[in-house]
Parts: sequence; structure tokens; C-alpha cells
Amino acid sequence: MIEVVPDWAPLGAERFHELIEEGFYDECRFFRVIDGFMAQIGINGDPEVHAKWGNNNFSDDPVKESNKRGYVTFATSGPNSRSTQFFINFGDNSRLDATGFSPFGRVVSGMDVVDQITSEYGERPGQRDIETEGNAYLAREFPNLDFIKKASIITEDGSQ
Repeated sequence: MIEVVPDWAPLGAERFHELIEEGFYDECRFFRVIDGFMAQIGINGDPEVHAKWGNNNFSDDPVKESNKRGYVTFATSGPNSRSTQFFINFGDNSRLDATGFSPFGRVVSGMDVVDQITSEYGERPGQRDIETEGNAYLAREFPNLDFIKKASIITEDGSQ
């Protein structure tokens, strides 16, 4: 369970909420997992769905919280390049703070499950291949990838 904290990164929190409402993360695989560093996810398994969102970048949030263990952050490849990919920090990755990686939430339940996400394939799954072939490519070439079955939003009052 991830607690999203809009005060930390309002634009990131808003995009995450929007993508969950769209069902974007349902059946998404953790395609880049580096022991001691992070587990990354966020390329939709349906190439048509991903095409709608993959290049739909949004602006950076200032870094208000550090990239600590269990903190959740959108991936970025430079200024204002965040779109759909996010990662969960396995450890203290505060070195990312100075390069614009702004956490928008943290794992509040289930970090033991996050710690079990397979790193068997490391960084081998090709992002372009995932974007063009989707989960068919991942199932064929990397069958043991862990994934989100269904992402949903639970409000503070417990409703969905």
C-alpha cells in the first residue's frame, strides 16, 4: 500500500492518481529491478494504452522529501521528462535528490512484498520492446517478472 502525499510533489501525486483511475498500472510489470537500489515499473502492457501516455510528460516538482527506503518517485531522464514510470526505493537513495527525483509517496504496508520483487532480470528487459510488444514480449522473454495485478485508490475514509 502506497500513501500518496500531495504536499511532497503535487504534480506527481496528481499524475499517479490519474493513471490509477485510468487503470494504467493494472497488469504492469516491474521491468527494471536493481538489488539495493530500486524496483521500476510503468510501461503499460498494452502498446496502444502506453502510446497514449508514454510521451505525455509533466513538469517537475521541487524535491521536498528525500529518496528514502520505501519512498516512491517518478523516473526522469532530465528536466520535465516524467510521464508514467515510477520506482520504489529499496534503500537510502538520497543521492537522487539533487538530480530532481521528487518522491510523491511512500510504502506504508507491504514493503516486505516489495523486497521480494524479482531482480532476476536486472535491467535486461528492453523498454522499446515493452512499448511496442507489451506484456506479450515480457511474458515470452522474462516470464518471472512480478507485476501489479490491479491498482486502486483508497481514500482516507476507506472508500474506493
